[in-house]
Amino acid sequence: MVTAFVDMVGNLMVLPLLPFVATRFLGHGPLWTLLNAIGAGGPGVVVSLLVATFAVAQLTSAPLWGRFSDRYGRRPALMIGLGSSAIAYVLFAYANSLELLFLLRLVQGAGGGTVGVIQAYVADATKPEDRSKALGWLSAATNAGVALGPVLGSTAAHFSDRGPGLAAAALAGVNMFFAWTYLRESHDTNAVRAAGKVVTKSSVAVRRVVSHWREPASRLIWIYAITMGSFQGMNTILALFLGAKFGVDKTTIGWFFTYVGTISIFARALVLGRMVDWLGEPRLSRIGMVMLATGLGTMPLTPSIPWLAVSVALIPLGTAFTFPCVTGLLSRIVPQHERGLYMGVQQTFGGAARSIAPIYAGWAFDHLGHGVPYFTAAGIVLATISLGIGMERHVPAKGSG
Repeated sequence: MVTAFVDMVGNLMVLPLLPFVATRFLGHGPLWTLLNAIGAGGPGVVVSLLVATFAVAQLTSAPLWGRFSDRYGRRPALMIGLGSSAIAYVLFAYANSLELLFLLRLVQGAGGGTVGVIQAYVADATKPEDRSKALGWLSAATNAGVALGPVLGSTAAHFSDRGPGLAAAALAGVNMFFAWTYLRESHDTNAVRAAGKVVTKSSVAVRRVVSHWREPASRLIWIYAITMGSFQGMNTILALFLGAKFGVDKTTIGWFFTYVGTISIFARALVLGRMVDWLGEPRLSRIGMVMLATGLGTMPLTPSIPWLAVSVALIPLGTAFTFPCVTGLLSRIVPQHERGLYMGVQQTFGGAARSIAPIYAGWAFDHLGHGVPYFTAAGIVLATISLGIGMERHVPAKGSG
């Protein structure tokens, strides 16, 4: 939990500052000349490409890191990922060209592909019946990092332009020391090899999710990806929607994100565990999807800020009940020796959804109406519930998996 929290703090120390750094290099260098020649040299496009570079590197590397951790252990994969982050932050501090910014985003994205490894580590270290609760705590920790990181980054920027990058790199170094010293290996690779078990190739696992979409593991991965895309699409245009409907501007938008983040942390840390004990993961994940769809679908219909607050609250509650439960179920259904692989594959599909959904949401907001992206997302999430029906039959008995 601590490792994930500190890693996210470092990431968010530099991410909000990326647009300000990138604009300094516009008009200079061969990469900008090439982008400008094809009509992609504006600040908005360049920043979007920098964000997309990270996403592509992350979703491409995630199943590779997962398979690596299944074969060689979780700790080596985590250490390499944290080391990649430290290198990327140093590059950020000393970046003097657009080319270097793109390079650091590639390095950081490749290191960020270890998210599935962290989830696999938590799954290894907890009892099957406690995994969703533990994964809820993990996501609560990362959400807390999202809230704290930008504040620390802006504070460091007051002292020096290189301050945020160097501070994030130092934090990554401390995180590596903590992980090396206190995190024990959770995956017995010797036992796997002794049993003669072979880890499926990453490309085969990815294709299987598509070709065998009716299998329980594939259904869970599709649920995760589709709901993640729906949530991310909403998040991308939230500021535009609130500005158009309620006149929210840059001086007040932060309160909405703080409101959503606070509910998310509270639900994942304090409510999720009790709900899992009461309802079980399959049922709670479906309830979470209903809440997410209801929140998305009613947002455009709200007549005032108080009613908007009610609709918005359903969204972090829905994701808090859906994502940890789906990931926990996946960790129990897939073979133990391929847990890291399939956690990585889940991140690949989730990353693809996070990349595609915002593009549609922005286009629909501009051309079809401000409420259309939300209605579309709500309908898709409701339809996705069908993939989770009957999942109870595939969950291993308590004490196994």
